[in-house]
Amino acid sequence: MLIRWSIILLILISTQGLYANSMSKKQFIARAFHLEKTAEQTGSQPEIKTLWLDDKLQKKISKILDHRYPKLRLRYWVSSDSNKQSVWFLDEVGKELPISFGISIIDHQVSQINVLKFRESRGGEIRMQSFSEQFKDVGLSKDTFLNKTIDGISGATMSVSAMKKITRLALLLHREISQ
Repeated sequence: MLIRWSIILLILISTQGLYANSMSKKQFIARAFHLEKTAEQTGSQPEIKTLWLDDKLQKKISKILDHRYPKLRLRYWVSSDSNKQSVWFLDEVGKELPISFGISIIDHQVSQINVLKFRESRGGEIRMQSFSEQFKDVGLSKDTFLNKTIDGISGATMSVSAMKKITRLALLLHREISQ
């Protein structure tokens, strides 16, 4: 019995390094806008703005998510010098529970995406840094699909699908605020 628990503990410890470190929204914003505390702060503080999800925008969102987004408005962060960069915090259900994502968009391409909170019992492999790196520099085509193929993960199909949908949504929202 002790050997069995030791093996389980070793497996858990060895897989911890596979996943990207969980971070808070504040940490994600600091990383996305290069606000890490140093002797000289190089980045300027981002502005917090609000995007209202009117019926016209909800129709576009529904085409991506296959349902309306469950909020009336979204807060987002933009670089104070221009609207070239935006950061979004969005949720989407994987199989049964919501997955929280942080997405940074620069010049209509994903610069960074992280799973901030994973609540599902399966599909946690999407938290792996090697998986999320596939999304770097992905943009949106005119028909609101990703312009790059994202490899799936066996056993995590619904979580991968949620991440792809949220990426499409963030790129759409960035397009909306950039017009």
